Amino acid sequence: MAAKLRKGDNVIVLAGKDKGMKGTIAAVDPKSGKAVVDGVNMAIRHQKQSQTSQGGRTPKAMPIQLSNLAIVDKNGKPTRVGFRMDGENKVRFAKTTGDVI
Repeated sequence: MAAKLRKGDNVIVLAGKDKGMKGTIAAVDPKSGKAVVDGVNMAIRHQKQSQTSQGGRTPKAMPIQLSNLAIVDKNGKPTRVGFRMDGENKVRFAKTTGDVI
């Protein structure tokens, strides 16, 4: 099945503690159905000091369920994603505006 959300897409969070936040998808794991979005679902991770890096507490974006994300259309509103044939190519389009993503 084709992916509705891909790396580099601008998305908005629909549910959870970060509801309403916008960000860009950094990574997608289709097997677990989760994605990492920059600046969303942040957690503190502790790093032990080594010869090459300074230790301390570093914020890290954790994965979030794909069902809690929606792609942002050109108007800045959340939208669902559909597929259609554009000549020989299968393309994604925003259901609200009909524009190709």
